[in-house]
Amino acid sequence: MRKILVIGIGAGDPEQLTLEAVRAIAEVDVFFVLDKGAAKRDLLGLRQEILRRHPTKPGHRVVELRDPDRDRTAPAYVDAVDEWRRRRAELLRVLLRDEVPEDGRGAFLVWGDPALYDSTLGVIEEMLADGTVEFDYAVIPGVSSVATLAARHRIGLNRVGRPFQVTTGRLLAEGWPSGVDDLVVMLDAHCTFGQVTEPDVEIYWGAYLGTADEILVAGPLAEVAAKIVEVRRAARERKGWIMDTYLLRRRAPRME
Repeated sequence: MRKILVIGIGAGDPEQLTLEAVRAIAEVDVFFVLDKGAAKRDLLGLRQEILRRHPTKPGHRVVELRDPDRDRTAPAYVDAVDEWRRRRAELLRVLLRDEVPEDGRGAFLVWGDPALYDSTLGVIEEMLADGTVEFDYAVIPGVSSVATLAARHRIGLNRVGRPFQVTTGRLLAEGWPSGVDDLVVMLDAHCTFGQVTEPDVEIYWGAYLGTADEILVAGPLAEVAAKIVEVRRAARERKGWIMDTYLLRRRAPRME
């Protein structure tokens, strides 16, 4: 039976691969790469660098396909994501059937960790649900952008006896969650930290984590929010894309 490997490759640094990921890469016949357009060719280049640095199976191939566009203006966010995943699954199901031998191995190289705010596992389940192509799959964890952010700023994500929460900019816009003082925010295209009204909040922000273009800013939110907005705008304008993550931390934990 065909097998698909979903390999977490870290936040961008080729040296962040685990030994398990290195072993898995060496077993792959076909790597599937979703092309996200000219503005994000850097992401393809980083994947190619990973394959250059680490042992690969002789005769392996890299198959690129254009990632379907997602409607980012749709009011029904979950429905829009579900439709996007369905279209992805349709394309990949055909490629899996045509490109991977019945006893072969295909793979996706996934940024960060496949279990954290990534669509690949959902797409694979969508592919299996159709039943037209049989395959098994395995997941190899990776170093997430959240872990890399904490390491670069030399901080822990939680404080003694207190939880931390990982959320999105979309949810942060609805308000600071109850019972949490340390809040990691991902997928925030609108600098939602600027809407935070909580007093005494520190921010630890990072963009292009693990790459040569890495940018870090930290400090009291009230003092550095405007700087982050400008740095982010300039970086996105320069490169055509940006991936960033940040931690918001209330300096005096609130017992609720």
